[in-house]
Order: sequence, then structure tokens, then C-alpha cells
Amino acid sequence: MQRPERALIVGYGSAIPRKVLTNADLEKLVDTSDEWIRTRTGIERRHIAEDGTTTLTLAIEAARNALNDAGMTPEELDMIILGTLTPEIGFPSTACLLQDAIGAKNAASFDFNAACSGFIYGLQLADALIKNGTHRNILLIGAETLSRIVNWKDRNTCVLFGDAAGAAVLSRNPGPDSDRGIIDTFTRSDGYQPEVLCRIAGGTRLVASPEENYIQMAGRGVFKRAVTAMGDAAELILERQGYTSDDVDLLIPHQANVRIIEATAKRIGLPMEKVYVNIQEYGNTSSATIPVCLAEAKRDGSLKPGQLVVMVAFGAGMTWGSALMRV
Repeated sequence: MQRPERALIVGYGSAIPRKVLTNADLEKLVDTSDEWIRTRTGIERRHIAEDGTTTLTLAIEAARNALNDAGMTPEELDMIILGTLTPEIGFPSTACLLQDAIGAKNAASFDFNAACSGFIYGLQLADALIKNGTHRNILLIGAETLSRIVNWKDRNTCVLFGDAAGAAVLSRNPGPDSDRGIIDTFTRSDGYQPEVLCRIAGGTRLVASPEENYIQMAGRGVFKRAVTAMGDAAELILERQGYTSDDVDLLIPHQANVRIIEATAKRIGLPMEKVYVNIQEYGNTSSATIPVCLAEAKRDGSLKPGQLVVMVAFGAGMTWGSALMRV
């Protein structure tokens, strides 16, 4: 029986704000140090949206870069999926604003929020829509301006986050006999303890204090759950497709903490030489981390046709997931 055509990423793009905030800069804002931040997180700097730069403007730039990389016009898109926890406005969706801005007049558009797992969740949906034949070209974006919801007096959170957008254009594989494209995706969630990583404001619940407008995080609890969930997700997707670590060419993990990344690689028996890490430059950009890594990896030659790539993420919700693709 002929297998359904796979969804293939045909274009990659990213957008990074020009303003850089180093660990040395943060030493002037809160009681912290460059050594403390680097040792515990692996972060050396992060990029922060300037005045006039928003989730939408970053998403537009990343989208246009991905379309250019794919050699595709906006009119060829029939769906735009945008993952974000920092939308441009309450409503309408940032995806609809983006659709108008880039002239994707034939595309349906919507936002969703799976936090740092956003790109994996979106990839699962885009893959399914393409495989079932209802859509041909889908633009998937992760875009965040987390600096707008960070408490710059809270040393436990302000050192972690940055702003960015990453985008991917997915299309049907050129031929059913090719093994390129998305092989498998896996997603899960657990809403038992949302207070471990949350922002109380932004919804219909009344806000009681200024702190509820900001990201709140119980760092130790998040770390423990992330290490387990990301390791489980990466291991599971390889096992159910019959692959081992020897088959993997590149691991692209969510860039939250270098120790979580190292633990995930160790769990599946992968040397760090096969792990893509850029957390030192950007920090945690939530749903943008994996697509930014993909775009950067293509530009610097780390991502090559024919490679077997594992992507894995964990975020607020809690949400987590993994994806396996042949480039």
C-alpha cells in the first residue's frame, strides 16, 4: 500500500531583534552575575525587542524570510499557524494580522498557545493537514516578545528570556517514494500544576497584583519535569519508528537551559557534537526556539539534506512533545 505523502519543510526563516542584553547588563539590574547565569543556564546574552518591534513585526520578517527560502509567494499559502504566548493584541489573532501584512490572501489563519512546545504542536497539526490532502502549503511560525511580560526585578526569571521569531514553510513531499519530510510527531500535556510556570494576567480572571502581569516560575520544579519529559519524548519517538541514537544526525531541543539539553542528549545516548545549541546567544524564546535553530542550522551548514533530525520541547501547561524528520 502506498504511504501518504509526507509534509516537508521547504523553507526556513527567522527574525532576531538587534538590541542585545548581556549578562553583564543584567548585573546592573538585579543581584546576579555572569558566572551564575552561564553556569546554571548556559545563557550569555539575549536579544530584546526595541520600541516599535512586536510579536507581529518579528513574525512578518521571519515569514518573509521563510517564503523567500522556499521560493514561494504568499498567495501560494493556504494556511498560517502561529504559536505564541505573547500575541500582538487580545484579538483578532496575530496570524490574521500577519496574513494581511504579507498578502497571503488565500490562507486561513489562527493562533494557538502551547508555550515553549508551540512549534512541535504546530508541526503535528501542519503535518496532519498536509497528509490528509486538505492543504498543500502551510506557514508555521513561533513568535515571542517575552521581554514585555518579564519582571526585570525578578532575578530568577529575567535572566532567562529573549525575543525572536522563527518560521517554516511546509509543503507536500515532491514524491511518495521519497523518504524526506516529517516522519512522526508526539505531543502530550499535563495541566495539574499550572502555577509552576504561568502568567496570571491576560485572560478573564481579575488581576490582583502587578506581579501577576509577569511570568512566574518555580525554577526547580520546571527543571525536574522538563528533564524527564523531554528525555521521554525524544526516546519514545525514536523507539516507535525503529531508530536508535546511532541513526540520529542532529538533535534540535528547546533552548531553555543547557543542563536540560545535556540531560536530554544523554538520555538518548547522543554526543553533544550532534546537538544544536544556540541558547548562549538568544536565551529562551519559547515557541521561537526550535524554528530559529532550524533556520540558523540551515544557514551555517549544520542542517543538510538526508539527515535524520529529532526535535523536542517542553513548556508551560505543562506541554511537551517531539518530532522526527528526514531533511
